Amino acid sequence: MAEQATAPAQDNRAPRRDGGRPPRRDGNRPPVVEEKKEFDERIVHIDRVARVVKGGRRFRFRALVVVGDHKGKVGIGIAKGADVTAAVTKATEVAKKHMSKINLYKGTLPHEAEGKVGGARILIKPASAGTGLIAGGVVRTILEVAGVSNVLSKSLGSTNKANTAYATITALNSLEPAKNWVTSRTDTAAAKAHKAAAKEIKK
Repeated sequence: MAEQATAPAQDNRAPRRDGGRPPRRDGNRPPVVEEKKEFDERIVHIDRVARVVKGGRRFRFRALVVVGDHKGKVGIGIAKGADVTAAVTKATEVAKKHMSKINLYKGTLPHEAEGKVGGARILIKPASAGTGLIAGGVVRTILEVAGVSNVLSKSLGSTNKANTAYATITALNSLEPAKNWVTSRTDTAAAKAHKAAAKEIKK
């Protein structure tokens, strides 16, 4: 009996476009959600410092970091570490612990202010809408993360970045809210009545 040749089974499946590789099973992976940071962290300056010990010099890194939420809260921190990453992490923690609330007025400052720390002296003034940030260096970074949109500034002393940063924070902390210095009509009327009463008493 002659052996019958068996025909190969036909494959009715459509050819794969990926060259025959099995399909990827990405459907079971959870979606990657990026965490939104609460604060804007800016590295302003990194410096290498040395300490003289018995065996020679020991080098470390010092970082100056500014942290803010663009809504009136800002803080600065300076810390040292064995490497740049450690110094930045420590400085960020220090800045978050020493954040202060700034009194802003319609995207600018309520009034003119000046801060002085060491040889650095910073003058900041309110500006009309559309002016932008007329500032540079550390001052600009601090005002940006604090949420100030329009301001005029001038550095009148030392250019040391650490002292300039502290002088800027000092000036911002000295700002008084508008409700404390704007005279209302009711107060004006009361003052006029008081003056009239004082004249009557003198008569």
